[in-house]
Amino acid sequence: MHPSESRDLWHLIESTHAVTYFAPGCARANQDLGFKGFWMGYFGARAAPMGAVGAAVVTAAFGGFAPGMVERAIPDAWDFVEPGAAVEGRASAAAAALREALAEVDDVADQLLGVLDKALEVCEPAGRPLFAANKDVTPFEDPVADLWQMLTTLREHRGDGHLAVLTSEGVGGCEAHLLALASRGELGGPAEELLRSARGWSDTDWTDSLTTLRSAGLLETGGGLSERGRKLHAHLEARTDELASPPFAGIGESGREHLRDCLIPIAASVVDTGWVPFPNPMGLPRVV
Repeated sequence: MHPSESRDLWHLIESTHAVTYFAPGCARANQDLGFKGFWMGYFGARAAPMGAVGAAVVTAAFGGFAPGMVERAIPDAWDFVEPGAAVEGRASAAAAALREALAEVDDVADQLLGVLDKALEVCEPAGRPLFAANKDVTPFEDPVADLWQMLTTLREHRGDGHLAVLTSEGVGGCEAHLLALASRGELGGPAEELLRSARGWSDTDWTDSLTTLRSAGLLETGGGLSERGRKLHAHLEARTDELASPPFAGIGESGREHLRDCLIPIAASVVDTGWVPFPNPMGLPRVV
């Protein structure tokens, strides 16, 4: 398979996974569990498969967030919600959101669980903490919750790989956001402030990172990527695609076609709800 196929599938997987952050029912579920505020729910629920870990572990595993932002939620989150309850609660809420978005999602789950299980089995967990923690989650009795959890596990597999690529190239969290914005021509626009705020970076952090990128010759004066910056960004994305490919290569061409055909109606239905804003801090484009 061509590595770019993994990016196309990621778009569909990420659109489906995104209900956990944007569906109103998922936000209410986090509050009902006991999390205080959106961001405690975000960090607590996403980190929960790793157990009651500290802020430094969450900051390192997630990547891209200012440490101070994580520290405002972790470890306090574990005083309100036990990690196991958070794991079950977020999957249950995501399943309810998917059913709200697409009435036929139970039928899709029945068609996909075997394919997803095979994809996950070929993945190497070494160096992928969020993938490994999510893969270790015990299956639920609800097939749609299992569907969402398995897609989330694949999503974190790609994210772990992306963070490894950034680290290997010496690109920090703040700089990574700025490179991505510049690649889309969004520096100086509303997407920039949305992303800076959603990841907790101060104005000083942001400005210093811009200076670092300009000094390294990666940004042009007008805010776009230089030739060197375009090469670096292309390398980061291509290498991420390569590292994300094994689970999809493992299911073969027919498995990938089946996965794509089944995910398109789910992802399209999620987008049609209007829950996910565009642009969004996830960098998820409107692909369906």
